[in-house]
Amino acid sequence: MKIATFNINGIKARINALPEWLDEAQPDVALLQEIKSVDENFPRELFEERGYNVETHGQKSFNGVAILSKLPLEDVTRGLPGDDEDEQARWIEATVVGKQAIRICGLYLPNGNPCPGPKYDYKLAWMKRLKSRAEELMAAEEPALMAGDYNIIPQDEDAKRPEVWQEDALARPESRAAYREILNLGFTEAFRARTQGPGHYSFWDYQAGAWNKDDGIRIDHFLLTPQCADLLLDCQIDKDVRAREKPSDHVPVWVELDA
Repeated sequence: MKIATFNINGIKARINALPEWLDEAQPDVALLQEIKSVDENFPRELFEERGYNVETHGQKSFNGVAILSKLPLEDVTRGLPGDDEDEQARWIEATVVGKQAIRICGLYLPNGNPCPGPKYDYKLAWMKRLKSRAEELMAAEEPALMAGDYNIIPQDEDAKRPEVWQEDALARPESRAAYREILNLGFTEAFRARTQGPGHYSFWDYQAGAWNKDDGIRIDHFLLTPQCADLLLDCQIDKDVRAREKPSDHVPVWVELDA
């Protein structure tokens, strides 16, 4: 089973690029972030005609997450538990049934800038709720993963120029500590389980020629429960997608599972 995560930075802007990548990469499941569309306006037919089941959790102009799956989806839920007043569309999960069932959670973690401030407070509070859901997934002792745009640079080696990110919400000590608390519950970070060392990025800003300078950061991650990590065959970043016409500032990251 090939599962990808891709922050598309607007479905309208990626209306050609996203189907092109899907046709080429052929993921069984794609978790999308920043669809920036209400559910009823999402162009689901474009993906249904490619054999995908489509589930969205959208909002107007901002955020929004989706699951595209060629396999059956069961028990779809929307919204990260823990705050009934949170109206931001940043979480969707479902059980995907292949050779075996996998609980798949797609997330778009808050950016948190400017910090300090209310947006950073929201980020850290959201991560506390994420930890609670992560604890539940671990307690279930079943194959499960949480994947998406975490807006977290885990370590300095995950940035071309770590010094410029030190005071940014993506790399502040509190952000990294909250991420490590989740990881330390027993999750495997899929990419680092397969690939070590610096120079691997999933995001390049549109500004200041970042792509041409390879001035990137790695902020799109797969966290796997032990039962899911046992199924891991590979994890890669589709870096070349960033060089194409009208690209997102993120590129797809994918795992291959024996499932």
